[in-house]
Amino acid sequence: MPSTLTLTSVSRHFGETRAVDSVSLSIEPGQFVGVIGRSGAGKSTLLRLINRLVDPSSGTISFEGRDITALKGKALREWRQDCAMIFQQFNLVERLDVLTNVLIGRIADHGFLSSMAMHFSDEERAMAIQALDRFGLVPQALQRAGTLSGGQQQRVAIAKALVQNPKIMLADEPIASLDPMNATLVMDGLNLINKNDGITVLVNLHTLDTARAYCDRIIAMRDGQIFFDGTAAELTDVVVRDIYGIAGLEGFNEAVTSTQKFAVSA
Repeated sequence: MPSTLTLTSVSRHFGETRAVDSVSLSIEPGQFVGVIGRSGAGKSTLLRLINRLVDPSSGTISFEGRDITALKGKALREWRQDCAMIFQQFNLVERLDVLTNVLIGRIADHGFLSSMAMHFSDEERAMAIQALDRFGLVPQALQRAGTLSGGQQQRVAIAKALVQNPKIMLADEPIASLDPMNATLVMDGLNLINKNDGITVLVNLHTLDTARAYCDRIIAMRDGQIFFDGTAAELTDVVVRDIYGIAGLEGFNEAVTSTQKFAVSA
């Protein structure tokens, strides 16, 4: 059964605003795809549509012969297990320890009440420790998640997504609030998961250099539509100027520098 993720004429309207406007895409298994564009271009809405955190106004999303847009109840929960989501603000339970936060990634197999009651098997606990080990976080396993740095929390969030055994991993601006060192650790972690585990990764990014360094394929959105779809080499300066609507690359570079400075001071 084909495991290509396919979007066909997918749109999402919020009143008069067309956040995503008739987008058609095919994402092949194992690709590392970066999604770039200005704020409000539709990047986050696109990922939320794929994960079904929001429903499309029109169009279809399919994967492995399933119409994702038609899923409900248990079938929808299973899809969200197959298609893990990582958020900019980590989405961890800060009062719980790191290990328990990772184990919560097993909710789809247990149900919410069972997970909250900590009814996890030894095998699952070993899986969670192994996931934390991949990010150098085993020493923090019993530490409250809220006491970790932002970079550590984001890596815990990735470990939590990893124990879902997903086929696709979506990351919505995962490094936007991180300093350059922690941003590199997070992107390296996503890259290793993609290359070593064969998991398809779609990540929204706010810096062009990061997209060029990590992504096999770059998709640029503008006004809710796909404006560019190609490799880093094909993303020329002329295309970048059109994507961001700027007179020259100097304006874009200044925006990137400002973002990085903010991340360092945050």
